Amino acid sequence: MTSPRSALVVEGGAMRGIFASGVLDTLMLAGYQDFDFAIGVSAGATNLAGYISQQPERSKRAILEYARQREFYSPVRFFRGGHLTDIHWLWNYANEQLPLASEQFNDAIPMYAAITHVETGSAHYMRVTAENVHDLMVATCAIPFAYRDQPLVNGEYYVDGGVADSIPVRQAYNMGARDITVVLSRQRGYRKKPASSQWMMERLIGHNSSNSQLLNAMLFRGDDYNASLDFIENPPDDCIVRVVAPPPEFNVSRLTMKLDRLTAGYEMGKNGGLNYLREVSQLNQVA
Repeated sequence: MTSPRSALVVEGGAMRGIFASGVLDTLMLAGYQDFDFAIGVSAGATNLAGYISQQPERSKRAILEYARQREFYSPVRFFRGGHLTDIHWLWNYANEQLPLASEQFNDAIPMYAAITHVETGSAHYMRVTAENVHDLMVATCAIPFAYRDQPLVNGEYYVDGGVADSIPVRQAYNMGARDITVVLSRQRGYRKKPASSQWMMERLIGHNSSNSQLLNAMLFRGDDYNASLDFIENPPDDCIVRVVAPPPEFNVSRLTMKLDRLTAGYEMGKNGGLNYLREVSQLNQVA
């Protein structure tokens, strides 16, 4: 009997991505790559880049060391009209310090990055290759407001994939996966609240025809996010969804910079990865 097509889906969440880095490092060190393809969003995509390239602790160092520097995160720069989070600097600086083994992307598990198309406000899922990985990683992490540029990919403008699809578990299903592992960056039971300030969003990104669909995607992001959670909790009868989520004591927010909290979050991710491997091992023994 042929095994169902399997996928690994990794949520973003900026600094909350430290949890996924612990999970994926544990899977790497165990030599576990039993997935047919993977999809990542924002920090989930950059974490997956380290997993696909088989470089343990690369993402951990990027978050704990480089993302805490003022070159990446600067409220002062933001209030002066610059980036709050300069993802272009962070990705390229991390690549200078820890060169990505990008040649792996053409031979390893197929990886897709979710990015949000500015003109349509819809999610696009692009195959990551050695040739486009750097452009895609910047685009999928380009948080509107926080990063003021809209990166170009293949001649089109994109922003953070989490705007249109924060947890692409339904996309994995649409691509044929029937055994899906999802690494979340929030605890089980979390639900996203509706957008609270349309006026503020309009002021920050501009309310014009070129941004209207992007604004719409941002306003209804909570609905889409919760629809993904509903799928996870109640998948179709022909699909299994396995969840690795932070424990209740996980205390990392989108822009947490405290080293002790981030380090603790990484260790929680390692524990989550170990528990996942035990679960999979037990299931394989039963099978």
